[in-house]
Amino acid sequence: MNGIETEHPEWGFKSLRRAVDAAGIALWSWNVDTDRFKMDPRGYELWALAPQELLTFEHLSEKIHPADRDRVRAAFSATRSVVGPYEIDFRTLVGEEVRWISARGQGNDEDIEHRMMTGVFLDVTGRKQAEESSELLAGEMSHRVKNLLTVASGLARITARSSTSLEDMTTQLMHRLTALDRAHDLVRPLPGHQGDAALLGDIFAVLLAPYDDQGAFAGRVRIAVPRMGVGESSAASLALVVHELATNSIKYGALSVDQGVLDISGCMVGDHVRINWTEHGGPEVKHTGEQKGYGSKLVRRTVEGPLGGSIGYEWSASGVLVTLEVHAERLAS
Repeated sequence: MNGIETEHPEWGFKSLRRAVDAAGIALWSWNVDTDRFKMDPRGYELWALAPQELLTFEHLSEKIHPADRDRVRAAFSATRSVVGPYEIDFRTLVGEEVRWISARGQGNDEDIEHRMMTGVFLDVTGRKQAEESSELLAGEMSHRVKNLLTVASGLARITARSSTSLEDMTTQLMHRLTALDRAHDLVRPLPGHQGDAALLGDIFAVLLAPYDDQGAFAGRVRIAVPRMGVGESSAASLALVVHELATNSIKYGALSVDQGVLDISGCMVGDHVRINWTEHGGPEVKHTGEQKGYGSKLVRRTVEGPLGGSIGYEWSASGVLVTLEVHAERLAS
């Protein structure tokens, strides 16, 4: 070890610098009296700043996301009286790019050398995005579970209306639950990426079969769409949209009453598929403005995201009309 130190007197510093660079760490110091900030080159790169003579905390604050700015200022001020290590996560906003930065250091400015506090900045954007994705997935799963409970309750109510006995109701309900299970099997990706997952009409027919009464009100769900294949990735997204619309209908719309009717029609408009979801005979639904529920946001995000299309709603006393437009090639993917 002594030989290494004699031959390479800066070996320890260079190794430390390489380790810091490999970890993506930016070093900083802060003069608590003058408010002056100093950073290494990685720090300036992280904050999208050009190296300059004078850099203060206020200069950095201009880059902090407005929603986090006051919190970060208060937190940094508080670190002067905090004994021990601290960590603050916040967002920066450079143009339209949002980054997450973690500031870490040692608190308590009593007896600090040259009135300088030191610490590190870490870019934790990837971790934060992963956490947000996990939270979104958890919220979506929770929403789907609640929807399934609502669907089960609605199916039981529909079945009870057309049943003549407890045994008859049990048989019909089991058939409907089995149909619901088949619907989920239908839109699962095929093994080995074997092409189209299903026909467009089959997706609607199988997904909506559990909601069509088998007794006096049979045929209340009517489907007439173009014959075309739906790809395995789009099938899952389309199924989510259909399931959400059906859940809303069984809660508030045409499928919630005996006389309600649901028409699904479709046609080609240029290179797009236009699908109209039209409800008749349900209770009057009063539209109160922009839809803000989780389910509505989930539908819009799915249509505009994975399906790359658009969705619109029209409200009338006779029922809701939902218009869905998706590029045909996107639907087949």
